[in-house]
Amino acid sequence: MRVHFIGAGPGAPDLITLRGARLIEKCPVCLYAGSLVPEEVIASAPEEARVLDTSGMTLDEIAAEYERAQKKDCNVARVHSGDPSLYGAIAEQMRRLDSMGIDYDVTPGVTAYSAAAAELRRELTLPGISQTLIATRTAMKSSAMPEGEALEILGKSGATLAIHLSARNLAYIEEALIPHYGPDCPAVAVYRASWPDQRIVHATLSTIREKVRVAKITRTALILVGEVFSDSAFQDSALYDPDHRHLFRPGPKDSSKNSSEAG
Repeated sequence: MRVHFIGAGPGAPDLITLRGARLIEKCPVCLYAGSLVPEEVIASAPEEARVLDTSGMTLDEIAAEYERAQKKDCNVARVHSGDPSLYGAIAEQMRRLDSMGIDYDVTPGVTAYSAAAAELRRELTLPGISQTLIATRTAMKSSAMPEGEALEILGKSGATLAIHLSARNLAYIEEALIPHYGPDCPAVAVYRASWPDQRIVHATLSTIREKVRVAKITRTALILVGEVFSDSAFQDSALYDPDHRHLFRPGPKDSSKNSSEAG
């Protein structure tokens, strides 16, 4: 018996991986986070499968389902939104499974920021602009941020920021980041990336809070910040530069050496 943690992707049913979809098709038990995973994703579960929405369940109740499946020797598809390694709350479930002697594995999924970047048709890392992406969140009613991970500190990097779970904390985001990025730095709110009701709000750090308020977005929105979302000029990557040599594109052979060898 094994528990398969599966990343369902950002929302669009066809953005789940082939591996994840095939595991769901085979498992006689399917537990899914119904608040963020559309039912279309788990519709392929076997007709007789035990399918439960865990959005209203506690960790103890979920662990009880693992124990129940263990007694029946049934594999479990545990479906999380996005990629389960990012704000997936799987570590605490793995700890329970370890204590219960139950095996498990993880299938990655498309992240919300990947889906948002695709919808925006933007690259999150541009030469000379930003070569670092920071995925983070802010503390509200959830657990506190570790020391050293406050936006005031992360903002000093000037990196591209993907701020999760913070649509109601925009006043703080503005206050923390404007000193580092400036009031005119592009900021984008992407509500339910890849879902049918997706909405995108383009703004700057000084206007994002008001524009999101007008759009009446209060949750399930990713906040993206950085100059990669502007139309500023950037240099081409060295990857495809004709003068850039690497293993798969070596330089031309020494013609003088070839001539002497031929003579």
